[in-house]
Amino acid sequence: MLKGLFKTAFARNTGWMIAGQGLRLVIQALYFIEIARSLGVRNYGAFVGVVALVAMIYPFGSLGGGNLLIKNVARDRRLFAAYWGRALALTACFGTLLIVGVSYVAHWVLPAAIPLRLVVLVGAADILGLNVVTISAQAFQAFERLNWTASIYVLLSSGRLIGALLLIVLHPHPSALNWGFLYFGSTAVITLVASLLVCTRLGLPEFEWPHSLAEMREGVYFAASQTAQTVYNDIDKTMLARLSTLEATGIYGAAYRIVDVSFVPISALLWSAYPSMFRHGAKGISATLVYAKPLLRRALLYAALVCAALLVSAGAVPYFLGKEFEPTAEALRWLAVLPILKSTHYFLSDTLSGSGHQLARTSMQAGVAVFNVLVNLWIIPAYSWRGAAWSSIMSDGALVLGVGAAVFFFSRRSSQAVGSVIVAPLCG
Repeated sequence: MLKGLFKTAFARNTGWMIAGQGLRLVIQALYFIEIARSLGVRNYGAFVGVVALVAMIYPFGSLGGGNLLIKNVARDRRLFAAYWGRALALTACFGTLLIVGVSYVAHWVLPAAIPLRLVVLVGAADILGLNVVTISAQAFQAFERLNWTASIYVLLSSGRLIGALLLIVLHPHPSALNWGFLYFGSTAVITLVASLLVCTRLGLPEFEWPHSLAEMREGVYFAASQTAQTVYNDIDKTMLARLSTLEATGIYGAAYRIVDVSFVPISALLWSAYPSMFRHGAKGISATLVYAKPLLRRALLYAALVCAALLVSAGAVPYFLGKEFEPTAEALRWLAVLPILKSTHYFLSDTLSGSGHQLARTSMQAGVAVFNVLVNLWIIPAYSWRGAAWSSIMSDGALVLGVGAAVFFFSRRSSQAVGSVIVAPLCG
């Protein structure tokens, strides 16, 4: 029975993603430790602040092109060339505009100590480069060839690790700007390799603009959803850099990074399930929910174990990152509950997306993002990184309640509609 289970496409894809994300986890841990130790808490805080600012608008660089590719190609593979080309065209157009925009906004949002060149370098690397890398990975995901999806992300992390090692060799005492140049260079190389992999393995793009305003609008919903998600995940780091200190940003950013790394296996499960969410969603939200429930139960079991492990092992953080990161242990204990909350709302949110309720998902995520910003404006000046931790827990908790209520409402309405269709002929 167990042998047969691993013969399924989903099991193989999940296995590939766990293996790939596991390798990526090791690489990211090495990369994170090298960068944090070499830059120091202040320079690391400056870099984290810029990355968090860019991350909030980066999804609009592709205007949801990768998600539209998965949705449509998962249902009809003949559409690949058109949606691959559209995603690249959207990224080139909107990504360039956004780099200019974020460079202007950074002057008002980030502290003057952070150079504008760092913002431009990170903006170009993530808004253009990372978007193309992500779309390339999503192209293989749409075909459920997640061995290549995993390989692309391992390649991305490996490139940044090599960049971090080069930084240490070239600059014994590097600045955040020094790392910015190598961050941009490594991302550019991986972007080229990832796009070439898609072209050689899946096919060349056909450059066409989306045919309908409805499709453009749906792409905006996907992008807005990702942006809102990034806001409530990352804006606290940018606000810490502005409203508190760069040291506090480094402490909190390091703790949040460890939580992100611990979430990798659940991310692998979400990636593997995402195309199937759309296929089941064609039959309605009830079918999608039936598919998602057993996956959510497994994810919550793992998340509970991770929460316990983070609480127990948080004290070891300064031994790996250095004495100046000692307060990160306390921050990590505060954030240990996040894997449980994130597992719940990610699976429920994908249930909404797969069944055609992306607008509802986006609206709730946007509401939580606004809530997060308003709370942070009050709580960060008063409590620094501790306030940011409390705000994160409240935001993820609010999203669990909101998305859960939406799934319950839509599934109940769907069941009532089916009942009406069945009962009406009988009554007639």
